[in-house]
Amino acid sequence: MRAFVTGVSGFVGPHLRRHLEAAGDHVSGVDTHNGPDLLDHQGWHDLIDAEAPDVIYHLAGFSDVGGSWQEPLSAFRVNAEGTLAILEAARQAEVSRVIIASSADLYGIASPASLPLTEGAPVQPRSPYGASKEAAEAIARQYQRGWGLDVVVVRPFNHIGPGQSQRFVAPAIAAKIAAAEAAGGGEVTHGDLSPERDFTDVRDVVRAYRQIAVSGKAGATYNVCSGRAVAMSTILDSLVSMSTVDITTRPDPKLVRPVDLPVLRGSHAALTADTGWEPEISLTDTLSAVLDDARNRHQKESP
Repeated sequence: MRAFVTGVSGFVGPHLRRHLEAAGDHVSGVDTHNGPDLLDHQGWHDLIDAEAPDVIYHLAGFSDVGGSWQEPLSAFRVNAEGTLAILEAARQAEVSRVIIASSADLYGIASPASLPLTEGAPVQPRSPYGASKEAAEAIARQYQRGWGLDVVVVRPFNHIGPGQSQRFVAPAIAAKIAAAEAAGGGEVTHGDLSPERDFTDVRDVVRAYRQIAVSGKAGATYNVCSGRAVAMSTILDSLVSMSTVDITTRPDPKLVRPVDLPVLRGSHAALTADTGWEPEISLTDTLSAVLDDARNRHQKESP
């Protein structure tokens, strides 16, 4: 299978590329350094036409939920109009299937009675990022219904693992711990630890993406999640417990988001029924890999 990945050098992209190649796929892809701007419609048309992939994994976009509050226009244009550019290029090139990476953030604040969230749950995003993903999904469905393009939408919940930006909570905490270890001890600041999130290892997530490409239903939407919610305090405590030095923790009001969802937990029943996918990597193993990655980064960056 010929696969093309947008955002191939981001957080998920390298993991996906390794998994696809291990499965025997021919993989090509671009990122912000060697591909068209996401708003360059003609550039994407020319590139997709030349690559002629069987499947496109559209991962590229504005991924910083917290940052979207400061840059709502950029988040919307990159995620919504950028998706339009990819879909139109795919339609003209007659690509067999397009996987659109959306987000569970568009579910918004859900009542405890509605958990775990299924793909049929109401979408009611609170962040500009979530709204941009809802718009991208609407465009994807129009291309599937109106043009007959085979599009599948995936809604990953919180996915973590080695290589993730320190703009996200787990790697940010891990980076502070790595710095403290190098200094013989120190302090880790944090934001609100009460929200509960559904975490999945990125290496499990990319397995899901390929299984969806192979056996997912055209026009379907799939949650990619673990099915259980974990408090952010557990993430902090687990990472601190793995430290080799004494760590103190302190809340920092600057790290609190304007609006945060209290609990987010999904169901992967539809994905499992259609593809057989199940998460395999434990949260403990994931956090250990995140901390080891932070240590390696700190060692490389330190003089």
